[in-house]
Amino acid sequence: MVGSAIVRELKRQGYTNIITRTHKELDLCRQEIVEQFFAEEKPEYVFMSAAKVGGIIANQSALADFMYENIIMEMNVIHAAWQNSCKKLEFLGSSCIYPRIAPQPMKENCLLTSELEKTNEAYALAKISGLKYCEFLNKQYGTDYISVMPANLYGPNDNYHPTHSHVLPALIRRFHEAKVAGLTEVTCWGDGSPLREFLYVDDLANLCVFLMNNYSGNDVVNAGTGKELTIKELAGLVAEVVGYEGVILWDVNKPNGTPRKLLDVSKSAALGWRYKVELEEGIRLSYEDFLHNPMRAER
Repeated sequence: MVGSAIVRELKRQGYTNIITRTHKELDLCRQEIVEQFFAEEKPEYVFMSAAKVGGIIANQSALADFMYENIIMEMNVIHAAWQNSCKKLEFLGSSCIYPRIAPQPMKENCLLTSELEKTNEAYALAKISGLKYCEFLNKQYGTDYISVMPANLYGPNDNYHPTHSHVLPALIRRFHEAKVAGLTEVTCWGDGSPLREFLYVDDLANLCVFLMNNYSGNDVVNAGTGKELTIKELAGLVAEVVGYEGVILWDVNKPNGTPRKLLDVSKSAALGWRYKVELEEGIRLSYEDFLHNPMRAER
């Protein structure tokens, strides 16, 4: 989802010499293959957006896989970029790197100040390792590697798997299928109280290109809207966009995850950047993507 959005944004801005590979074409977990790719292609600028991602169920059921695969991918790519004199690399992390109970909105400097959220601890530790490796390369070797921490992302090419996807695409699929099946009620996880922030993926892509051209430094940069809503409010909004008119129930025996995750976006604002797509519009665009991409709906 993120990689394709960055490619769209680069093309929109007139960039043409864009090097990409699919997972089938280049397994980033294979160090020798990654090193060969960098030695042959010699990319000058790298957006490291590849990752193994998923929602609460996916994270909890594959803790070891999430930690191993993400750390291996990050280290292989970042190290190979350094070995081949890459001019600049941008590493994409996640807002889950911040402590479970952090001052809200979360500033970049609250990283590693207290305990992480247990439901996605493995993924968070992997992302922290990636951003720290970039920082340490900068300090030791004078590289120009930067890190961006996005809020919850959504948009075209998202994963709509019924159990392994993130909350927003999962709700789109659930309410759509309930509407088609004529169901009178839909049950969602938790109690609906957690607060979340959502960023449309094309807005993130715009920020990524902006930062590649305008920012250098060891400090990470948050990527978000600075706005939040409860999961219960989100469910109501998704149901409205999808056209589902049944009752929404909540299974309080299922985990909520982190109580609140709102990013402080003052740093990106001070640099001169602001998001464009409001949540309701973004959900409509995402639902259109879901309806017109059969393969996405099947995942």
